[in-house]
Amino acid sequence: MTALLERAAALLTGRLSDAAYAGGWAVVRALPEAVAHGVFRAGADLAWRRGGPGVDVLRRNLARVAPDRDLDELTRAALRSYARYWCEVFRLPVTSRERVVGGMATVGEPRLRESVGAGRGTVMALPHSGNWDHAGAWCGATGVPFTTVAERLRPESLYDRFVAFRESLGMEVLPLTGGARPPYDVLVERLEAGGTLCLLADRDLSARGVDVAFFGATARMPAGPASLALRTGATLLPVTLSFRPDGWQVVWHPAVPHTDVATMTQAMADAFAAGIAEHPADWHMLQRLWLDDLAAGDPRRARLG
Repeated sequence: MTALLERAAALLTGRLSDAAYAGGWAVVRALPEAVAHGVFRAGADLAWRRGGPGVDVLRRNLARVAPDRDLDELTRAALRSYARYWCEVFRLPVTSRERVVGGMATVGEPRLRESVGAGRGTVMALPHSGNWDHAGAWCGATGVPFTTVAERLRPESLYDRFVAFRESLGMEVLPLTGGARPPYDVLVERLEAGGTLCLLADRDLSARGVDVAFFGATARMPAGPASLALRTGATLLPVTLSFRPDGWQVVWHPAVPHTDVATMTQAMADAFAAGIAEHPADWHMLQRLWLDDLAAGDPRRARLG
């Protein structure tokens, strides 16, 4: 049990390894559900007590989005939420379709169905909140298969495990780098064929990112969702996810009007902020996001075009 706690704490603080993932995959789905969740909750509390760089960044991020909350308790709640995400990911292969679908509360679902039914392509953009893998399984189970992009993890065997897992849920997963073709070109093709994309879109500190106002300070988010929607005529739907005590919730926010990349990305960020403010503990951002939080000499602080 101690080894499981240590493994859970390592996952939550970012020290993810293929061995940790493989061990979690094999052991956690074999445990009784209540026991598995108890182990990951205890691992979250262990990570909270130990602290460390990832926990410190999460704490600073939460201080920006929920300044009136007890920061110690909110940070612990956020780590428990993140632990729930990991536990559910490991157990998803043994979670019934009935529970995947029946446990999801939806808000604004007609916005998704209308866009998908119109056949003009749909871009769902979402932050790292709630359980996006469960939401992906829900989409696949309810007739909305989609394409997504994943960063290559190290070691390569870990990336392969994640891809195989997500493809088993009905997702098409494109590598961010190292693929046979640039992922942007493939995403354009999928949208032009009337397909659906699902893109995590709350952080991009590269030169391609778009500066947005986010909880009163400047953050940088990817231009891809807006750029793809403009190029193909697809609908851009911001999505936010959260946990319920007995299930999950997904909210499709109003479609972002087609204007320009900067304006559309800001509208996307505003929708993210609304969802995160309502459920701050379910936002799993353990990396620096705001430009002011980067080191003074970090070149990413500069306004990049």
